[in-house]
Amino acid sequence: MEKEKTDWQRMKFKKNKVWLNTDTNGKPIVKNGKVLIKYQLKQDYEYWVNQNNVKPIDFQDNNKKVLNKKSSNKTSNKKMLQLEKEPLKEHDVICIYTDGASSGNPGPSGIGVLLLYGDHEKEISKYIGIATNNIAELEAIRVALLELKRTDLPIKIFTDSSYAYGIITLGWKANKNTELIKTIKKLIVKFRNLKFYKVKAHAGINGNEKADYLATSAVTKKL
Repeated sequence: MEKEKTDWQRMKFKKNKVWLNTDTNGKPIVKNGKVLIKYQLKQDYEYWVNQNNVKPIDFQDNNKKVLNKKSSNKTSNKKMLQLEKEPLKEHDVICIYTDGASSGNPGPSGIGVLLLYGDHEKEISKYIGIATNNIAELEAIRVALLELKRTDLPIKIFTDSSYAYGIITLGWKANKNTELIKTIKKLIVKFRNLKFYKVKAHAGINGNEKADYLATSAVTKKL
C-alpha cells in the first residue's frame, strides 16, 4: 500500500517555532485531537501534541480569564503546579532540564542538557556510547551539575525520569549504576539550595522537549 504523501508547514508551538505535519492541501493531519510536529525538518524524532497548542507564527492570544474570589485559592494552587512544569525565567535561579536517550537499551546513547539563567541559555548534546536509558538519564544530571560554577544560587533541576528522580530524591535503593549515583550525590551536597522536580515527558514542556531533542540528536548523529 502506497504511503500517503504529507508536507511540513512552519507553525508555533507554545513559544517555539516548529514544523507541523500537513496533507498536500496544507491541512493538519489530526489523530485523536493531536497533531504531529518536530523542531527541525531533518530530525527523525516527532511529537504528537494537542492541536489547540499549535498556532500560526503571527498568532497572538489576547483572551483574558476573569476569576471570582471563590476560585482564588484553587487558582493559586494551579499556578504553583504550573511553575513546576514550566517555570518562569527567574533572574537569580538557575533552571536546568536534563534528559537521556538510548537506542536499544542498552544501545547507542546520548544526553541533553538545557541550562537557563536569566537571559542566558546553554545547550549540551553529547553522545556517551553504549549505555542504558537509566545511565543516560543519570549522566545528563551529572554533566549538568559539573557545568555549574556558582554553588550559592538556587538551582532547579527538571527530569522526566522516574528512576533518576526516585534514586536521587526519594531514597530508592540502587542495585545498579551505584558509582554514578554516588558521584551525583557528592556533587549535590556542594550546592546551598538545589531541588529536583519530576516533569511529564512529551507533554509540551518547552525545556523538557528541548532536552529530549538534544539527547536524541546526539544518538541519531551516530546511527
